Amino acid sequence: MTAPDLPTQEVSQTPDLTGHPAVRRVLETLAVHHVVPQVVTLPDAARTAAAAAAALGITPAEIANSLIFRGHAPDGAVSPVLVLTSGAHKVDLVKVAELVDDLDHLDRADADFALATTGFTIGGVAPVGHTAPVRTLVDVSLSRYRHVWAAAGHSHTVFRTTYEELLRVTGGQAIEVA
Repeated sequence: MTAPDLPTQEVSQTPDLTGHPAVRRVLETLAVHHVVPQVVTLPDAARTAAAAAAALGITPAEIANSLIFRGHAPDGAVSPVLVLTSGAHKVDLVKVAELVDDLDHLDRADADFALATTGFTIGGVAPVGHTAPVRTLVDVSLSRYRHVWAAAGHSHTVFRTTYEELLRVTGGQAIEVA
């Protein structure tokens, strides 16, 4: 199934959240990369890929799910790692750590860690617009789709993009995550 060209009528009648500070951060960062997306405001919070896909009328696989992990370096340093994965996948933490040279292991981040390291709450973590640099890994399976949808900084907002654009705007590393 391909992403729709226009959101459904129900989606388009929801309030405009493009003025929200976190959404503005995303839009400003994308603008630096010459990307001006249409932000779609969903009628309900899309805290999961399945919820976002249902609201957009697409498959969960077409959602670029933004997941924050705690990356542990061999020297014990801990830093955020953002994995942009297909909503159809569960991230294999062992596999990802083995594929990334300077990671000893990964574990799930809690809501406080996600907010402190990205400036976004869980459910609205965007691929860009973080309050500090975040290493980003991009699931190669997203390349199968002409368009994918990513969070736009708020649990009710998403934007349409492409795999190639995600790699470019995030400076992310293409990787198999499942």
